[in-house]
Amino acid sequence: MSGEPSDDELEKLRQEKMEQLRDQAEGGGDDEARQAAQEQAEAQRKAVLRQHLTDGARKRLNTVKMSKPDIAEQVEQQIVALAQSGRLGGEQIDEDQMRDLLKQLTPDSKSFNIRHR
Repeated sequence: MSGEPSDDELEKLRQEKMEQLRDQAEGGGDDEARQAAQEQAEAQRKAVLRQHLTDGARKRLNTVKMSKPDIAEQVEQQIVALAQSGRLGGEQIDEDQMRDLLKQLTPDSKSFNIRHR
C-alpha cells in the first residue's frame, strides 16, 4: 500500500461527508441561521434607535426598560416602524416626545373606583 486512499475509499468518504452536511442543514443549521437572523435584526433595530433618538430619549427609554420591559419593547417597535415607514424623516425623538409616547402606551394605573356599600 502506498498510503493513498483508493477511488472507492474517497467516494465513500465523500458520501459520508455529504450525509453529515445534509443532517446539519436539516437540523442544526436552521437554529444557527435563525439565531444569526435574530442577531442581525436586533443590531439593525439598535442602529435605527441610535439614529432616531437623542441621548436624553435613549436614557429615558433605558430607564423604562429596567422597570417595564414590555412597555419599552412596544415603544421601540413603534419607533422602528415609524422610521421604516419614513414618517420620522431625518428628525430625532427628544426626551419630551419620548415622555409623550410613554404616556400613550402606559395605561392610566392611577384611576380606580372605590364603591362603599
